[in-house]
Amino acid sequence: MAMPGMEDERFAQSVILLVGHGDEGAMGLVVNQELANLTFADILDELDLGDPDAVIRLPDLIRERSVMRGGPVEKSRGFVLHTSDYHSGNTYKVTEDIGLTATLDVLKAMAFGPAPRESFFALGCCGWSPGQLEQEIAENGWLTVPFTRELLFDIPVEDRYRRALESLHITPASLSSDAGHA
Repeated sequence: MAMPGMEDERFAQSVILLVGHGDEGAMGLVVNQELANLTFADILDELDLGDPDAVIRLPDLIRERSVMRGGPVEKSRGFVLHTSDYHSGNTYKVTEDIGLTATLDVLKAMAFGPAPRESFFALGCCGWSPGQLEQEIAENGWLTVPFTRELLFDIPVEDRYRRALESLHITPASLSSDAGHA
């Protein structure tokens, strides 16, 4: 999660789920920023994923679902984090319980079934070159918080930053933008 002194405004008070990290760099998705004035139904309409009348008849719970801002990289590409009950040949295993799919098949499943038990749709992602994320952490740009499925799927979006901090037993007032190094 972003520290108070984060200089890049695109990441101010953001909580990012790191979905991949290795010798080639890191990738993550912001999990606490909704895109204003954009719904899941808008995405389905734009992509022409089936009969327009079927999209109109979808329950409001599906149609009005939020679209998240996953990050500033590849902003027109969609990514779905979902429970492991959904799997396609294009699903990347993030954890034992969470997968990442970035193909149209998961959007169709989310709309028309069989849908994953829980899912999260985002446009864009975050990316770091090799060593960049580690350097930003060392410079006090990021605070690491253990992953919980609850934070991703159960906590309201507007509460995720605060709840991520609370998982470490700290409050926003106790954070400092100054880095300490021995």
